[in-house]
Amino acid sequence: MLPEKYQSMNTQQMEQMGQFKITVWEEENFQGKRCEFMLECQNIMERGFNKIRSIKVENGPWVGYEYPEFQGQQFILEKGDYPRYEAWSGNSSYRTEHLLSFRPIKCANHSDSKVTLYECEDFQGRKFEVCDDYPSLQAMGWCSKEVPSIKINSGAWVAYQFPGYRGYQYILERDRHQGEYRNYNEYSTQAHTNQVQSIRRIQH
Repeated sequence: MLPEKYQSMNTQQMEQMGQFKITVWEEENFQGKRCEFMLECQNIMERGFNKIRSIKVENGPWVGYEYPEFQGQQFILEKGDYPRYEAWSGNSSYRTEHLLSFRPIKCANHSDSKVTLYECEDFQGRKFEVCDDYPSLQAMGWCSKEVPSIKINSGAWVAYQFPGYRGYQYILERDRHQGEYRNYNEYSTQAHTNQVQSIRRIQH
């Protein structure tokens, strides 16, 4: 017998749910209290956790957030093991031990991903189409350290504040905002600047 919360789902929803699985632990190195999820979690503290200190992504990708209700700094969580918080926030310029909510990224498609970067807000000015991973946008011909607006044509991407996939992470998805990020405030709730210097496709 299925748990009650799954009984109202149709077959397609059940199949989609099976594409995503994440296990979180309250202590480092996969110790202490643990819980498995196949759906989003808006606040891990409601499950009796004080914090998340290690993560295993069996099917993904997922995005983790610093605060409940999908707020604050974002962290990309692709398939693999994350034994300590540095494993998901280690390249960030602003390290935090907090990761209190998370959700699956449903539109990631590594083989079919396209994004358009714009020189000005609201998709104005010179544009630059990207279909591949770029550890340095400037090295590939983008003329600035800033990207004021972004349109996701397909797939899901993670943009980074600095070259080499470092600094703040911004998870940008085709199925959110209709794929349209008109200014840096829409990149993330913690975005303080339109500085974006590297970008890559999210692995699924």
